[in-house]
Amino acid sequence: MERIHIRTWAETAPRLVAVAAGRDAADTVIRNGQWVNVHTREILPNSDIAMAEGRIAYVGPDASHCIGPDTEIIEATGRFMIPGLCDAHMHIESGMLTPAEFARAVIPHGTTSMFTDPHEIANVLGLEGVRMMHDEALMQPVNIFTQMPSCAPSAPGLETTGFEIGPEDVAEAMHWPGIIGLGEMMNFPGVVNGSQQMLAEIAATQNAGKTVGGHYASPDLGPAFHAYAAGGPADDHEGTCEADAIARVRQGMRSMMRLGSAWYDVETQITAVTEKGLDPRSFILCTDDCHSGTLVHDGHMNRVVRHAIACGCDPVIALQMATINTATHFGLERELGSIAPGRRADVILTSDLTTLPIEHVIARGQTVARDGQITVDCPHYNWPAHARQTVNLGPARRASDFEIAAADGATSVIANVIGVVENQAPTKALTATLPVKDGIIETDPANDICQIALVERHRATGTTTNALVSGFGYQGKMAMASTVAHDSHHMIVVGTDRENMALAANRLGEVGGGVTVFQDGQEIALVELPIAGLMSDRPASEVAAKAQAMVEAMEACGCTLNNAYMQHSLLALVVIPELRISDLGLVDVTTFELTPVIKAAE
Repeated sequence: MERIHIRTWAETAPRLVAVAAGRDAADTVIRNGQWVNVHTREILPNSDIAMAEGRIAYVGPDASHCIGPDTEIIEATGRFMIPGLCDAHMHIESGMLTPAEFARAVIPHGTTSMFTDPHEIANVLGLEGVRMMHDEALMQPVNIFTQMPSCAPSAPGLETTGFEIGPEDVAEAMHWPGIIGLGEMMNFPGVVNGSQQMLAEIAATQNAGKTVGGHYASPDLGPAFHAYAAGGPADDHEGTCEADAIARVRQGMRSMMRLGSAWYDVETQITAVTEKGLDPRSFILCTDDCHSGTLVHDGHMNRVVRHAIACGCDPVIALQMATINTATHFGLERELGSIAPGRRADVILTSDLTTLPIEHVIARGQTVARDGQITVDCPHYNWPAHARQTVNLGPARRASDFEIAAADGATSVIANVIGVVENQAPTKALTATLPVKDGIIETDPANDICQIALVERHRATGTTTNALVSGFGYQGKMAMASTVAHDSHHMIVVGTDRENMALAANRLGEVGGGVTVFQDGQEIALVELPIAGLMSDRPASEVAAKAQAMVEAMEACGCTLNNAYMQHSLLALVVIPELRISDLGLVDVTTFELTPVIKAAE
């Protein structure tokens, strides 16, 4: 691995001082821009920025004294100069891309710093997988910091993962150069109940002087929430309403408000700032999960900032939430997140602060994108063969593997059903009366109830867990299968027909992972994700094209949900209420207990 070495402020200070004083020439100078100062919430016209050694040496009204014969001059021509955008919480794997290709996709959108939690690959390849992601991240021309995953499995005793992460793994990773803290502490019941393992992971992070990421996916803001805050998590991105955001910041946590491909939680929370008038320093913008189609067609953090502004947020405050607030939260205020001396020279030129066109992107003093086109290379890690051979199904699946048997003599059953909620991570716990034919429960597409199965894919056990789901609107004979199944990342198959479900599952076994859609016995879409069954190392545009074909295939099968694939991929996430599926059965996430699919027979 060829890690890019970033010289520290201390190492570069002699040169920065000389440039700022006019004794030495800058490498690059941006002239005549409007300096958006996120420290003071000012916009200062007729400003220049002088850069050297990948850092900012001078920013002020006139940098002519910093210019020499070899200094590169960039004319801002009155445009706004804003700090490079930071994504405070995200999962690269959710983009179906490797760190290199994710960076290539988001750099033209102005993202120059990412704080990423690779807990997806941790569930498949363990600590080794995290290290691979970490190492490729350090090869990139922008800043990708890694949070050591905290919860694999996310809910011990309710799911089985390919690998497990423990306190000793966390303690080891805290010494890696790119580790910035602990990834989201999803096992909030464990923290609340004093789990020694969860508290040990938090302690290892705090003892290393790093930030503990939070994940409190419960509407209960009573003693349980206060106990979680007392455990040490410093932020939370699971809030969905104003009261959630306010509760978190009052307890000294940062409220991370997300706009991902399927999570729309900014509008309902930002009113804490825009209407209640709370101090915006404790509020941060992030994406959490963005798939490749969103990145290619809509943007990344620039999309989130534009959305926050459209929700009534002052543009400069929105920028603070995507720059300096994030840097401060992770202890990097003196390193990035603003245009100020000594900081990494991460700068964007834009002609409008509201629509935020990203016209020129500079990272570490180097032009990395211009007018939507990347201008640098994003090096790839050499992923080993075993990282590409992670779909181990055992025996080929048959239609009979997807049968849900009813009690002898039953003609119908009352069943528990997972209810998908559009644009939200939580599900609803529903019930439905379903017919029984030849002892097997029948689905009911006419009432939007189809089947869901979790197919074990880590240890070739041959296990298939079956349940029911509502909300996708599927019609006809179809099935959709994916090896992206947060967080245990077995395989989720949703369908109206058991033959098609078997075909879809076996197809992903053949290609080594990804997403496929079958209709009437024929494959109508396929996205290959050979690395850990989660990622492709192909360019984002190629992956996005295949992902779009997948979306169109889902629509052809009757699904009209916004970003339904993201909902599909979360159906096994047994730490977000109310009802989920795991390899051990149907999980009631309000009580963190297994619950039967069939409530009663009739």
